[in-house]
Amino acid sequence: MERKKTRAVRVRDLWIGGGHPVSVQSMCNTDTANAEATLEQVRALAERGADIVRVSVYNRDCVSALKQIVDGSPVPIVADIHFDPELAIGSMENGVHKLRLNPGNIEKRADVGRVADCAKAHHIPIRIGVNTGSLPKDLLDRYGRSPEAMVEAALRHVRLLEEEGFSDIVVSLKASDVELTVQACRLFAERSDIPQHLGVTEPGGPGIGSIKSAIGIGALLLDGIGDTIRVDVSGSPLPEPEAGLNILRALGLRRDRLNIVACPTCGRRTLDVERIVDEIERRFAGQAIPLTVAVMGCAVNGPGESRNADIGVSGGGKEGVLFRKGKLLRRVPSERLVDELAAEIEKMRAEL
Repeated sequence: MERKKTRAVRVRDLWIGGGHPVSVQSMCNTDTANAEATLEQVRALAERGADIVRVSVYNRDCVSALKQIVDGSPVPIVADIHFDPELAIGSMENGVHKLRLNPGNIEKRADVGRVADCAKAHHIPIRIGVNTGSLPKDLLDRYGRSPEAMVEAALRHVRLLEEEGFSDIVVSLKASDVELTVQACRLFAERSDIPQHLGVTEPGGPGIGSIKSAIGIGALLLDGIGDTIRVDVSGSPLPEPEAGLNILRALGLRRDRLNIVACPTCGRRTLDVERIVDEIERRFAGQAIPLTVAVMGCAVNGPGESRNADIGVSGGGKEGVLFRKGKLLRRVPSERLVDELAAEIEKMRAEL
């Protein structure tokens, strides 16, 4: 898929936009003032695949804890701030790598200038986050809860920063309604080259919430829109990074794990597809092997699908058939199929 060209924004050692890989974000739900607990969760999120982690900063105790959090974090830290310019400035002075802040929520224009000047001095980008639950009244009166209202709200915030000579900006436009989110992000992409952070806000628990996020984020990424993503879920944030990574893997935007293509099975199957898939996933869990592996249960679609993968097996009566790069390797007794498939995966990994 062709990516929409956006400006590039640097967040510590990671780039957002400008054609760089789509990054995965998450957010802590700890009390940020408790630096040890927050840092523990940051590390857990990073271990699960988060490239960037956001923390809430809602008082001076949170600001004071940031230095320890930032110094111990393996990934860039974003400070989430509302209304208070002093918290924004304090966060930047304590080393955060990015702000989530709506300048229109800061009462005095001079304070917007102070925040922008501090961000420029520390080379810290700002994400403007627009949610349908907090749109300005005049835009609601004019447009209702619509893509137009969301985009105009975002551009209004953008103008405040640009008038202060600040342009290292990322924008997010989120609604709990999937279609509204998608429409707003598409409209913004037509009107600006600012990189977008994608997500569906308040989607629910890990089940339905992940599905809503996959639909909304996936639709936009297929359009070439989006530079960084977060899958929001209620409760523990620990499932979020893996869900985000799986969206990118499904679209071919991350090739950092085995991509297993497996048939849903039917009465024709002659292989225990579920067992083979489970065993291959277990053996290669967490390993960076950018190969596509096909596991097909019978000889109807199996050979064709297996040949389209890097390595694959399909059912063939009492035996399995092993393919590599579209070529038949050999027939293998079913009881040895997993071991031989794993051995071929190891061979291919060594050749990468």
